[in-house]
Amino acid sequence: MNKDFPRVMKLLRKERGLRQKEAADQLGIAQALLSHYENGKRECGLDFLVHAANFYGVSVDYILGRTSSRNGTVVSEEELPESTVSESYGGDPNGLSVAFRKKLITNAIEVIFSLLMKAKNAKLTKAVSSYIVTAVYRAFRMVYSAGGKNDEDCFAVPFDDVSGMCAAQLSLDDVRARSAAHDGTADERITNSRIEQEYPKQSTALFSIVTNVERDLQKFGK
Repeated sequence: MNKDFPRVMKLLRKERGLRQKEAADQLGIAQALLSHYENGKRECGLDFLVHAANFYGVSVDYILGRTSSRNGTVVSEEELPESTVSESYGGDPNGLSVAFRKKLITNAIEVIFSLLMKAKNAKLTKAVSSYIVTAVYRAFRMVYSAGGKNDEDCFAVPFDDVSGMCAAQLSLDDVRARSAAHDGTADERITNSRIEQEYPKQSTALFSIVTNVERDLQKFGK
């Protein structure tokens, strides 16, 4: 049985502001049957799946949890906008604006991925990419859950589990990255001077993050 179908069906109904009986009437089925669908007790047929997708204005793939895009499209590299690189950096990021923090992070990540491409280390690239993606996902869940007013049912991973599961995934990616340290074909050493020369603008963002994170980490030992 598809584990995402019940969750998405319930989410779509709530977004429409419909009671279960109202949704069942408009979908042409009994309320008891819709309840079974939304609680994962029964599987629906193909005809109902298509009907529900048309009714809620989403794709069948979305209802089945196969894509996060409601119209079923898949994000491609060509469709993503280029990130904006700031012309200058300076000062301590602590207490500065969200826009400035965003520039620090996006430019630092540009350096990291550029170094990964030069390293030609597939296992390391996969581990680091997974680590960053998981961290972004966790950050979004933190922002989304702030205030406790948003519907957590839109996520497949329950609120009570997400913190521990993300921590476990980050730890696993850390282990995989360290084990991949000696793979690859590039033999150039990464030094601060090399980074400053190759990335004269972004390097300041990266080193600012390094300095401030290490400052925070060192507090644990005191």
